[in-house]
Amino acid sequence: MTARTAIVFLGLLVSLASPVAAQSATATPGGALAARVREWRRSHEREVLLELRDLVALPNLASDADGIARNAAHLQGLLARRGFTTRLLTVPNAPPAVYGSLEVPGATRTVVFYAHYDGQPVTPADWATPAWTPALRAGTLEERAPIVAWDALPASIPGEHRLYGRAVSDDKGPIVAFLAGLDALKAAGVSPSVNLKVFLEGEEEAGSANLDRLLQAHRDTLRADAWIFGDGPVHQSRAPLVSFGVRGTKELEITTYGPSRAVHSGHYGNWAPNPAVALAHLIASMRDAEGRILIPGVADAVRPLSPVERAAIDAAPAEDDAIARALALGRREQVRGRLVDAITIPALNVRGLRAGEVGDRAANAVPTRAQASIDFRLVPDLTPEVLKPLVEAHVRAQGYTIVTGEPDEDTRRAHPRVARLEWGAGYPGYRASMDMPVSKAIVSAVAQARGVAPVVMPNMGGSLPLYLFAEILQAPLVSVPVVNHDNNQHAANENLRLQNLWDAIETYAVLVARLEPEWKAASR
Repeated sequence: MTARTAIVFLGLLVSLASPVAAQSATATPGGALAARVREWRRSHEREVLLELRDLVALPNLASDADGIARNAAHLQGLLARRGFTTRLLTVPNAPPAVYGSLEVPGATRTVVFYAHYDGQPVTPADWATPAWTPALRAGTLEERAPIVAWDALPASIPGEHRLYGRAVSDDKGPIVAFLAGLDALKAAGVSPSVNLKVFLEGEEEAGSANLDRLLQAHRDTLRADAWIFGDGPVHQSRAPLVSFGVRGTKELEITTYGPSRAVHSGHYGNWAPNPAVALAHLIASMRDAEGRILIPGVADAVRPLSPVERAAIDAAPAEDDAIARALALGRREQVRGRLVDAITIPALNVRGLRAGEVGDRAANAVPTRAQASIDFRLVPDLTPEVLKPLVEAHVRAQGYTIVTGEPDEDTRRAHPRVARLEWGAGYPGYRASMDMPVSKAIVSAVAQARGVAPVVMPNMGGSLPLYLFAEILQAPLVSVPVVNHDNNQHAANENLRLQNLWDAIETYAVLVARLEPEWKAASR
């Protein structure tokens, strides 16, 4: 696609967001259907919310086999109620994936809906209410909104209410929204336009260590024409979002060394090398103050954005000022001007530093070691296999001898600078083509469902192992996230804004009902 064609394509999408287009959206097949789904939802809000509450109340750490089993059984029950044939997809020593299939008479294509049902670990002291005791508030915790009693739920529940609990937005809310959308279609007498499969992963938050084996073992069961991912938040403007990829990730622990025992900073300071200072200089040589990775070869490995991807970024709304205010940021890193642009390039994040002690526990001593925990965010074609030798070559170029285990004293004496590099888990980024008929069909269906053009992005900033699905199952993957961007994902007091839940029901209902006709139209 040429740059001119890309701009025209994105211009057509943006034009849907005009007031005239929004008014006429109900005249489209998808817009008319969304109105019918909305009427169904308005009379079933309490039922939908209680179903989500009961699911969120189930503890869901991937390391808790009994808890995961209870979640899986509960989800099978929810799917079976909608007519799905269900079973657990398993491999040895791994949490099961919950699988469901729904054959639609006359459908010629099959689409898989993905979400995960496990959640992040919890530090109970950080939560205002227990993580697995869902609490409905009449607003946000920051606003000191009161808790709404479950036995006092109104028939119509305001969209600005929020439900608090672990995994309520990541990803149990999207799961319930998808199923409620199917309920609404059934009530309207409308069938999905494609055969449906559901794949609910049970260890995504634990790193998807067994996903490769799981997909390989069940590839025939999971064959489909496309996958739709329900993971992640909508755009920060609250506009609907369609994303065609994610960044990859790679973890690294770096340890630098000083004296074999802590020594007096007055007697030996400026003589015994300080490992904390050495580590700070090493990190500064890898990343500048604006977020630019300085490691030679990294920038050269990145696949340039296509014209349509570039046009999508340029068309995306800018919410940087509002986000910066909300996060109390006095400045922003300027490796790229806008956030939507910055997440399309690699990032080096220092997620933790350790050296000696601070505050009341600080000692006037040169510490023995310093450690940094780093996560790299990767984009095509900077894979973990490409990144690792580039990083190690750069560290050596700074005068370091690299070791992979704890160095003994002879090793530390023999080399002026020693760095221990411990590489952790990682996987490459993924981007689907925005030019495919299915890509255009999904964007069109979401626009009809919401009455405005969605924000279209080449990739989200977060990471998922989407590359495995693409490589093993040979099907395109497109993300249609639905939860609020300020949901405290992965943190304490995770929450779901109910209007996002209500909108998600319409989005997913229209998407599965209109996908096939829109796909055909885009293929002409």
